[in-house]
Amino acid sequence: MCDYSLEMYHSRPATVGEEYVSHRFPSGSVGFVAAGETSVAVCMACDSRLRLENVSEHVQRTYGVKGSEEVVFIRREVGPHHDAVRFSNGAELTLQQLGPNVSASVTDALTANAWEPATAAAL
Repeated sequence: MCDYSLEMYHSRPATVGEEYVSHRFPSGSVGFVAAGETSVAVCMACDSRLRLENVSEHVQRTYGVKGSEEVVFIRREVGPHHDAVRFSNGAELTLQQLGPNVSASVTDALTANAWEPATAAAL
């Protein structure tokens, strides 16, 4: 899922194990990108598990979260931005609140097997 605010950009699905970083696009919206692909939004499946690193001290203090933590990618129905993450303490932050320059890697995704060539061969 990519937030509707990123629809004007090229996008692609996330892959388990790949490294991403939150990035502020020219439109002002924050989304994930892969290194060297700052014009391509990386879309996460809801309920994917992500490992976040480099969460800002401001976000840590404000929401009581850690600088490095496993989170779940969610869709919030309230507000103008819907892409969000849920921390272990229950805090739900949109990517806008999380801000740019937070590193992320997908550790588990509901659609992970759909993108692996070995799965298609087994069918």
